[in-house]
Amino acid sequence: MSSITATHTGRLPEIPIYVDQGSPDLLTEGQRVGEGQNATETQTDQHPLGVRPAGNALTSQENAQDSMGLFANLPDALLLTLLEFLEQPSLASLGSTCRGLYAYCSFDQLWRDIAVNHMTKDFSWRGSWRASMRRLPSASPATVDCRYLFSDALHRPFLCSQVSLSPYVSNIPVQNEIPRLEDLSPTEFDEAWVDRPFILTNPVKRWEVFNKWSVKDLLSSYGDVLFRAESVDWPLTTYIEYMNNTNDESPLYLFDSGFVEKMHLEVGKLGAYEPPQAFQEDMFALLGDQRPDHRWLIIGPERSGSTFHKDPNATSAWNAVIRGSKYWIMFPASIIPPGVYMSEDQSEVTSPLSIAEWLISFHAEARRTPGCLEGICHEGEVLHVPSGWWHLVVNLDPAIAITQNFVPRSHIGATYRFLKHKADQVSGFRDSVKDPCALFTERLQQVDPDLAASLDDCNNKKRKWEEVVSNRETGGNQQGFSFGFDSDIDVEV
Repeated sequence: MSSITATHTGRLPEIPIYVDQGSPDLLTEGQRVGEGQNATETQTDQHPLGVRPAGNALTSQENAQDSMGLFANLPDALLLTLLEFLEQPSLASLGSTCRGLYAYCSFDQLWRDIAVNHMTKDFSWRGSWRASMRRLPSASPATVDCRYLFSDALHRPFLCSQVSLSPYVSNIPVQNEIPRLEDLSPTEFDEAWVDRPFILTNPVKRWEVFNKWSVKDLLSSYGDVLFRAESVDWPLTTYIEYMNNTNDESPLYLFDSGFVEKMHLEVGKLGAYEPPQAFQEDMFALLGDQRPDHRWLIIGPERSGSTFHKDPNATSAWNAVIRGSKYWIMFPASIIPPGVYMSEDQSEVTSPLSIAEWLISFHAEARRTPGCLEGICHEGEVLHVPSGWWHLVVNLDPAIAITQNFVPRSHIGATYRFLKHKADQVSGFRDSVKDPCALFTERLQQVDPDLAASLDDCNNKKRKWEEVVSNRETGGNQQGFSFGFDSDIDVEV
């Protein structure tokens, strides 16, 4: 045994590591991990380093953790948390000590975090976060044989990244199907559909961007333009390179609220696109250029998307697919989806880290849950998300889409109450807007004072009713019962 020291920049003391003599074994060029042995996994399920699920250790006579010294005593979760504190040189050095630590230190999520925190203008995508940060050649990277390392924490994310979506998005039960319509007038929407998800098949096909946009066209016109992809700002060229060659369990999703300005688009009847007529009434339009972020360009590879959430500020939304297709699964506000947990004040939502993890663990239960709706929004179609509805969406192909949040008149009460009573959860406003509720109320009073007064009056009556119920149910000295009007029942205006 020999001893080395992995240094660290400022956060942890030096760590002595006892390892076996010699470098990790490299496979010969073109050789697959496990080649010539009795493989227990299919090629699709096989981790690129050969890492296997923890249960396989029970029948193995060899275990790579035996060479990891004190690190072998740490549970996977704790070890990976410890490795998060290492900077790039230390992580690379530690990974060169033995096969087991090579596998842990090569975990791409660690390198993704480093990349996000140390993004440079000359960053180029090389097939993985580790290869990109270490500037390794993307073609035929060297592979260390880690077939005798058994770790669910390393194997499970890889398995999730290889999951086929087809079994989860096909054979949708009839009662779960999201309704499909050709189009709706504003009156039809307001009278019968404002509280229901649905897909419109016609309006988007008339848009200029639908008839023009493709990945090739966008690269030609906007390749050097910076777009926001979750936690990074990349030129579109870099993002498309990433999109076309990533094995991330949860791929980065380009989601940019400034695309109209960046791409110099005109929005409206004679512009690049316009909101479908059913969604054109928008009470947040009263705020003008002080309204919160409300429209986004969305681009992403297959498997990218959003885990379960509700749209911000109690708004409704529409999502139009320009290229590709998206699977949606939705629940009304009163039904928390399986696998999703909410804090008491509804400000914090906990769910599986990735869409694939949720599909594997909870999709079957969700499909059986009353109130569940599912559907596929195809190229040239637009889906409506009512205010307060839970929804998960995942790309079935590389996709381009435009989405927009809006406040229909019949849902103005929900948005008003959200701004007034959940100020700590309000999002998307510029820092210069100190009191979004006061601003919204002021603008509403200018154009419709009767509506503004009715909102305030209804809010006061609701609070008085809750106080009466609370006092009667508890004798005035315990936490009272609440009907939870904020969730499903809205003001009729």
